[in-house]
Amino acid sequence: MATQKPFEIAIVGGGITGLTLAIALHHRGIKIQIYEAAKAFGEIGAGVSFNANAVGSMKICHDEVYDAFLKVRTRNLWPKKEKVWFDYHDAFGDEGEELETSKLVYTIYSSIGQNGVHRARYLESLIHLVPDKLCHFNKRLKNIVQNDSGRSTLQFADGSTAEADAIIGCDGIKSNVRRLLHGDDHPCAQPTFSHKIAYRGVVPMAEAIKAVGEERASNACMHLGPGGHMLTFPVNHGQTLNIVAFTTKDEDWTSLTGQSSDKLTAPTKRRNAIKDFAGFSGDVQRLLKLTAEDLDIWAIFHLGDNPPPSYAKGNIAILGDAAHATSPHHGAGAGMCIEDSAVMAELLADSAVQTREDVEVVFATFSEVRKERGDGLVQSSARQGRIYEWQTEYGRDFGTQEAEIKERNARIGEVDVAKLVEEAREVLRTRLKDR
Repeated sequence: MATQKPFEIAIVGGGITGLTLAIALHHRGIKIQIYEAAKAFGEIGAGVSFNANAVGSMKICHDEVYDAFLKVRTRNLWPKKEKVWFDYHDAFGDEGEELETSKLVYTIYSSIGQNGVHRARYLESLIHLVPDKLCHFNKRLKNIVQNDSGRSTLQFADGSTAEADAIIGCDGIKSNVRRLLHGDDHPCAQPTFSHKIAYRGVVPMAEAIKAVGEERASNACMHLGPGGHMLTFPVNHGQTLNIVAFTTKDEDWTSLTGQSSDKLTAPTKRRNAIKDFAGFSGDVQRLLKLTAEDLDIWAIFHLGDNPPPSYAKGNIAILGDAAHATSPHHGAGAGMCIEDSAVMAELLADSAVQTREDVEVVFATFSEVRKERGDGLVQSSARQGRIYEWQTEYGRDFGTQEAEIKERNARIGEVDVAKLVEEAREVLRTRLKDR
């Protein structure tokens, strides 16, 4: 382990972002404490996919972060599909056409293909890599007070407090750190509803094969249609199939479900999912019928309408979904969070960074070099969701769809993260020299 540096970082939030950052900083000799609002570390949701940039970022964070991923990842089960990201299918057909099975229209490839994990399983693998003494639970952040000494006091809802030289918010889409950084009244304090919802399910692979055949159940598929789309990919080493069915709604979230924007899920019935996908191909319908009778609707909120003006001020920074919460249509949100962790860890580990004042320069550098990419993902993902549901200017033109998705995926996923880190380090060194 590297020699310890003379400052301490408080990490607020212990999801994938907070834990990958914690592991990366701990192994670089940077003192940390993690403050998690829940009673234990945990992730909501089921499957999540990682692209090449995410895998490269894991390796930069620490070998153990990458090894944890290898233990739980599931790739396409057919060897000939190794480099396939998704096979895209027309699930609606021509006007008046009733499809028993959706029609393959194009395939998107990537350098590492599809790499799906169950969120909770990956988080469990990461938890064991952080010493227990660094983790504090039931610590919901309420306020941050700057002390005369230059350190900050974190005030929690349970009445306890903690001090740190700097604070990094990894507390997700409803980030309290973001709210405190920019103010309760700033538009970015709360995410906004994208008017897309998702039905999620995980079903036994054997049942999925009976419903749609071995090829489609065993490998990543995207089913496209007007106002809705469904993606599937294997998880849990091929034992189960992850199903996520998205649809667009005109109503706002509260009118639709009766839930406030504080609640990102609402109970529903399987029949409502089937109703929302009426007219879609028979294979889509059969997969939906495999899901549980009692489901949750997942609201797709994001920061695309009101991105934060910066990712840092003084000795406070935000990372991951706290900074650039995105819709899932790029399949890149969690990966971008880990990319943030890799860049931040490498900047804080730079030999020139030795004081609290240096950390503030790191945070300013991070905001400068990461904001365009983070905000760009949010906008690109929203666009990709519209492409899948034929809501762009070219609608159902599959050739144009394919070309645009290839370009967007390459821009987000097929990047050299080590080069991004080195570019960020050069900006940091210039800032440190010129201050």
